[in-house]
Amino acid sequence: MEQDLNRIIPSNNIPPDIDGVFNKVKMFSQLMTMYNCAIREVQTKFEVLNDDLSVRNRRNPIEMIKTRIKSPQSIAEKLQRRGLDVTYDSIVNNLNDVAGVRIICAFVDDIYAVAEMFLRQDDITLVEIKDYIKNPKPNGYRSYHMIIDVPVFFADRKQMMRVEVQFRTIAMDFWASLEHQIKYKKSIESPDKIFAELKECADTIAETDLKMMSIREKIIFTES
Repeated sequence: MEQDLNRIIPSNNIPPDIDGVFNKVKMFSQLMTMYNCAIREVQTKFEVLNDDLSVRNRRNPIEMIKTRIKSPQSIAEKLQRRGLDVTYDSIVNNLNDVAGVRIICAFVDDIYAVAEMFLRQDDITLVEIKDYIKNPKPNGYRSYHMIIDVPVFFADRKQMMRVEVQFRTIAMDFWASLEHQIKYKKSIESPDKIFAELKECADTIAETDLKMMSIREKIIFTES
């Protein structure tokens, strides 16, 4: 065991609290596993809902489901920005977006319909809603955010886990992805001009989403 440890950490650099360090690493790894399990629970719920709606309505309102877990670096940086300790309890008690699920819908009204159906499930607890579709951010960002608690059944207990669920149309998701890439570029010429153009694109996308929804309604009316 000592030889294995020395391969990882030279003996002259081993901190005196090495057992505590390994214990914290183990706890963090277990916590990330729990968040991953919560993501799978939420993803499965949306997949079942989408399958059911495809049979009932002959249409899948959900185009795509994306998932992600915040990286350790992102978690630590967010806690530090808030002046909080980087600990197991601090992560659980102060961060709502460690586990994330993104639901990409075809139309804006699908977002609200699917979100409402999801919240009707009796094991889902709603914590918070932020509607950036009806109330876009100043930069043009549009999305529908929910913070929810979902039960996850582990070997010896049931644990309520927190997950952030974001709903977007395909166009909203494309815009947000582009904005995110540009936002973290350090060498942008005329950044104010670029972000003004992005805001114009966001407004155009919003108008297009509404027009597409109107066209769909006309097609449905014609078919009926």
